Amino acid sequence: MKTPEFKKKIAAWLAEKNLGEKAINYKLRDWLFSRQRYWGEPFPILHTEDGRVIALDESELPLELPALEDYKPSESGEPPLAKATDWVNVTLPDGTKARRETNTMPQWAGSCWYYLRYMDPKNDVAAVDFDKQKYWLPIDLYIGGAEHAVLHLLYSRFWHKLLHDLGYVSTQEPYQKLINQGMILGADGQKMSKSRGNVINPDDVVTQYGADSMRLYEMFMGPLEATKPWSMNGVEGVHRFLQRAWRAIIDPETGELLECIQETPADEPTERILHQTIKKVTEDIDGFSFNTAISQMMIFINHMSKLKTRPKAAMEQFVLILSPLAPHLCEELWQRLGHTDSLAYAEWPSFDIDKTKEKEIELAVQIRGKIKDKITIAAGATEEAIQEMALASEKVQAALAGKEPKKIIVIKSRLVNIVV
Repeated sequence: MKTPEFKKKIAAWLAEKNLGEKAINYKLRDWLFSRQRYWGEPFPILHTEDGRVIALDESELPLELPALEDYKPSESGEPPLAKATDWVNVTLPDGTKARRETNTMPQWAGSCWYYLRYMDPKNDVAAVDFDKQKYWLPIDLYIGGAEHAVLHLLYSRFWHKLLHDLGYVSTQEPYQKLINQGMILGADGQKMSKSRGNVINPDDVVTQYGADSMRLYEMFMGPLEATKPWSMNGVEGVHRFLQRAWRAIIDPETGELLECIQETPADEPTERILHQTIKKVTEDIDGFSFNTAISQMMIFINHMSKLKTRPKAAMEQFVLILSPLAPHLCEELWQRLGHTDSLAYAEWPSFDIDKTKEKEIELAVQIRGKIKDKITIAAGATEEAIQEMALASEKVQAALAGKEPKKIIVIKSRLVNIVV
C-alpha cells in the first residue's frame, strides 16, 4: 500500500479492535533551547535536590556566563557549563542545595523579539516601553525567504503571543503582512551550493558591474515571490540600461549635462509617457512588482533617447523614480542636474491620470484570422465608429471582395475581427 492509504487502514483497524484511535499531533522542533554548548544565554533557573525548579529573582538578572578556559563538551556528555562547578552549584539562603541549568539558549531567544527592541533600543529597565510598542505595533510588513519565514517567523509569533498573554505587548500578532521572496538559483537552475560550484559571489558582480546593476538585476529577474535562476547575461542587460540612462543625461566625453537637456516643456507624447511611467513605477513599487516598474522605465529611456531636445524637468522626475532601485547612480545624476541637496529629501513625483491616457490608439483589422490593415482611431471612439472606420479601409474592402460581413467583433485597444 501507499503510505497515506496504509495510515487510514491501520487507524481504522486499531479503532475497530478498540486498540487506538486516529489523532493529529503537532510538533515544534526544539531548536531554540536546551543546547549542549557554552555559547548562548544561560537559563536563569535552579534545580533543587528535591526536584523543584526555581526561577531567579529579577534582581539577579542578567545571569552571565562564567569564564571558562575550556569550552569543549565534557567526557560525561554534559554541556561545557557543567565544568564550572563553582558557578553551577548553589546554596540557597535556607541551606537548600541546588544546581544551575547547564544547557543554554543559542541566542535565538533574543532573535525572536529583536523587532520589539528596535522600538526602544536604549531602555535599561524593560524590553520595550509599553507606549512605544503600542505606537509601532503591529509591524506593517515582514519579508523573508520561505525557509527563514517558517522558522524565525513561526517562533517569533509564539514568543509574541506569550508576551501578549503576559501583558508586555498590546497586539496578538507581531506582523500584518508576510511576503516570501523567491530563492535565487544558480545559472544551472539548481540551488546555489559550494559543492555544485554554482555560487555567485555578490562582491565579484559589484566589482565588475557596480552595486546599482547588482541591485537592479535582482529586482528585474522576475516577480519577487518567484524562484529564479541567475544569469550574468541578465546582469549585463540591466547594466546597459543604466548606461543608457546615464548617457541620456550626461555627455560621456565631458561628464557634463548634454546640450539637449533644456528647460523646455515636454511635448504631448513625452508628457504622456512620463506620467504613465510615474504612475506605473509608483504603483508597482507599492505592489512589490519591481520587475515591471523597471520595464516601464526602460520604455521611457527608449523614448527620451530619440528626442533631440529633452525636457530637464522630465529627466529629473525620471531620476527620482529610478533612485530607490539604483540609488548611487541617481544621486550622482541629481547633482549633475544642478541640485545641492540629496535626492532623498526631494518630493516623490506625482502623476495626472488624464495625462496618462492615449489620445489615439492603433487597432489591427483582421479577416479570417489574418491582419489586412491597421487603423488609428480616437481612444474614446465608440464601437460603431470603430466598425465604420475598419470597413472604410480600402485594404479591408479589397479583402472582402464584395462579401457582406457576417459579424464584426471589436476588442478595444487591440483589434477588429471581421467574420465573413
